[in-house]
Amino acid sequence: MKKRYLVLEDGTVFEGYAFGADTGSVGELIFNTNVVGYIETLTDPTNYGQIVLQTFPAVGNYGIIESDFIGEPALRGYVVREWCDAPSNFRCEYDINRFLTEKGIPGIYSVDTREITNILRNKGTMNAAICDEVPESLDEIKNYKITEAVANTGAKQVSEFVPKEGFQKHIALVDFGSSKDLELKLMDKGYKVTVLPYDFQAEQVLSSGADGLILSEGPGDPKENTDAIAQIAKLMGKLPMLGLGLGHQLMALAMGADTEKLPCGHHGSNQPCKVAGTGRTLVTAQNHGYAVKRDSLRRGVISHYNINDGSVEGIVYPEDYARSFQFELSENEIENELNKLTEEFNHAAE
Repeated sequence: MKKRYLVLEDGTVFEGYAFGADTGSVGELIFNTNVVGYIETLTDPTNYGQIVLQTFPAVGNYGIIESDFIGEPALRGYVVREWCDAPSNFRCEYDINRFLTEKGIPGIYSVDTREITNILRNKGTMNAAICDEVPESLDEIKNYKITEAVANTGAKQVSEFVPKEGFQKHIALVDFGSSKDLELKLMDKGYKVTVLPYDFQAEQVLSSGADGLILSEGPGDPKENTDAIAQIAKLMGKLPMLGLGLGHQLMALAMGADTEKLPCGHHGSNQPCKVAGTGRTLVTAQNHGYAVKRDSLRRGVISHYNINDGSVEGIVYPEDYARSFQFELSENEIENELNKLTEEFNHAAE
């Protein structure tokens, strides 16, 4: 049991024990409220540059199952109350300690995750370090900043996924750092999926012959992606378009809106969203630190908003045959939204 420390940028120090990789790291500390799904959290590209704290006290009970990976690990560290060294599940392949060690991710356990979460809720997201010795200076921690997140997680080249039994629908997907099962789920729904790189050009989309476009989720500050924002602006109204996560934010920026960093972000599967104009509430899964500023919208109508903080969770652009959502959609919901947009687009063209 080797001692390890979690040091916050305000100088607060938590003493715990080491697991995972025998190294230190600095990152942006966020808390995730999921009860299960730690495998997906560990392999989610949208956690790029972040140290993830799990609020649920027991992690790793069902071990690591590689077929449940949704991408390549991009987080900088892992903080838990306790981890299970004897997981029990018929699908289990190995434990969480081995995963972190092989992926070069340092972890710390036996710290008061409830107290740390309260600090972040009261003071907002802050940087932190996982280290074996408390540093004399906090400069490295305070100066850390997540940059080039999409460039480090998004697709680098064009690829295609075609159903074995043929297809009638063709969708283009710009990968800004999305989970790698999205294109497979769409393919299972009968779509031919052309995956485009994060540094795509509008002409690539229009020449692909796709019936519609999806802008994927991804990590980091949306305003960094100035080239993508410019390309999206060129495409608005040219074909049906659906934005998810980061894609939702980029679409808003392309339409003249602004984004802001949230105090704590939304990281978990229990975020309550109200459907505007109705009494309906959705419990949604989200993982993001930025949001579209409500008072900055110049075009589009808010369709969903977060009940906890009022932040924008969905926007409809009726004149441009486009919709966007800050929260995760199932493959069935994605298909339904694409069908609605396609019907609107085709009706307008007749």
